[in-house]
Amino acid sequence: MKKILGIALWLAAATTLWAQGPNNSGTYYSAANGQKGAELKTALCQVINPHTQRKYQDLWTDFQKTDKKANGKVWDMYSNMRDFTFGTDQAGTYSKEGDVYNREHSFPKSWFNDEYPMYTDLFHLYPTDGWVNNQRGNDPFGEVGANYKGSNGNFSKWGNARNGLGYSGKVFEPNDEYKGDFARTYFYMVTCYESYKSNSGQSRKITSWNCPMLDGKTYPGLSSWALTMLMKWSADDPVSEKELNRNNAVYAIQNNRNPFIDYPGLEQYIWGDKTAVAFSYDNYGQSDGIESIWAETAQPASNAVYTLTGVRVDTDCLAPGIYIRGGKKFLVK
Repeated sequence: MKKILGIALWLAAATTLWAQGPNNSGTYYSAANGQKGAELKTALCQVINPHTQRKYQDLWTDFQKTDKKANGKVWDMYSNMRDFTFGTDQAGTYSKEGDVYNREHSFPKSWFNDEYPMYTDLFHLYPTDGWVNNQRGNDPFGEVGANYKGSNGNFSKWGNARNGLGYSGKVFEPNDEYKGDFARTYFYMVTCYESYKSNSGQSRKITSWNCPMLDGKTYPGLSSWALTMLMKWSADDPVSEKELNRNNAVYAIQNNRNPFIDYPGLEQYIWGDKTAVAFSYDNYGQSDGIESIWAETAQPASNAVYTLTGVRVDTDCLAPGIYIRGGKKFLVK
């Protein structure tokens, strides 16, 4: 009886906290409440943009707050060859993988003409192996065919796109572990910069950008092949604890958030099968129940553990609360 009461009280407390928005976001997203599809994308643009603009040099120290692994080393999503040390291994010259790390525009800067504020937006800038970064150049993310080159252990791959992708050029394929991270990065970019002000104060739109992954429109924003691929990547690799922590760290620096991290599966409400469903910032997905949350994680491994909001968590350090594993809830005291 005490266990049942305890669970009921915990759920009641969780509901109260959620009413203020996820991840301590309060009423940050309230202006987008009730919006759907394209209108939701526009409303979120007005919430997350503008934000505090960083200087390019600031990024080196920013990364120490946003991309630090548990062992204190650099969290590199392009290479697994070595653990870089902040400061000591930054920038400099390189001739091979593992030499140095640098500042990677995961959404290549040439696509937006090296313009600010995108140039230093931490939500798409990551510390990555310099040599691997150079191998990518400004190629779009994609999925390679049979003939490709790769980083250490083929952690990342680059080469011509696979047949059936919908794009026939050269692509860079990140590791499966981080495909969802990069998908949500791109969802953020096409939403945040649907319309924006340049440093000179001029009004701009994403329609002026040029790259194979964009469609030249404010909505959808992404080309058909890219949207299909990124939606799959996001479903196959759900929001992780790493992303949640990084989202909060970036918010502390540039005062905006990535809604696709705060609301797992939000892309379905803008481009997917939930475009007719109104967004609720303080009651997101609560009516869908556990089956819908589980479905959005694209049948993850049976031993994977998720929060009630569909976020995958590290099983080595579970805080007290209720979680989902194998489609069932369990309690950690």
